[in-house]
Amino acid sequence: MRLRNIPGAKEAVAAHSSCIPEASAPAGNWQHIFGNSHPVHIEIGMGKGRFITALADRHPEINYIGIERYDSVLVRALEKLDAREEPLPNLRFIRMDATHICDMFAKNEAARIYLNFSDPWPKDRHAKRRLTSVEFLKRYDQILAPDGRIEFKTDNPELFSFSLEQTGQAGWTVEGCTRDLHHDPAMNAGNVMTEYEEKFSAQGNPICKMIISRP
Repeated sequence: MRLRNIPGAKEAVAAHSSCIPEASAPAGNWQHIFGNSHPVHIEIGMGKGRFITALADRHPEINYIGIERYDSVLVRALEKLDAREEPLPNLRFIRMDATHICDMFAKNEAARIYLNFSDPWPKDRHAKRRLTSVEFLKRYDQILAPDGRIEFKTDNPELFSFSLEQTGQAGWTVEGCTRDLHHDPAMNAGNVMTEYEEKFSAQGNPICKMIISRP
């Protein structure tokens, strides 16, 4: 995907009060940052922020953290946040590469991780970069609470099959699985659509979803 550079995006992201600098490495300190002991839910690759912003609005009893590596994408989420009439004190953002996630969260600090329409990295030599690879599952294992879960959605059937295989190889448990989310009443209950999900669904692409946890 070719991203359009937005002049001033990097500076706007760095200056925004809802963005936590990656250099601060606040592992173990999120309760202090939010000022409460609510559960922490993370979205990795949050894009323009529609999904995580909607969740934060619906669930003030949960703290949400959106991770995005591109300033020009993250700045759009910040613009949406600033345009709201009511603030969302339970929402923060980090501009970072997800490979460094263990620097940002301590052991057992995350209750849930959302992966929505992640980059499929279609070439075999890039498989380790996929956010559902064994390599990334090892990272999530370090920060998820014992009863923590990962929810993954994609419109890419090949990536979904790969993700299921990697889940088994890593010894994780599949708690829920569907290859047609919007026609699966149980899995679709309470579903919040991302920008990509709405777009792909409108094109007739079925959405795959899995929920996984550790034994």
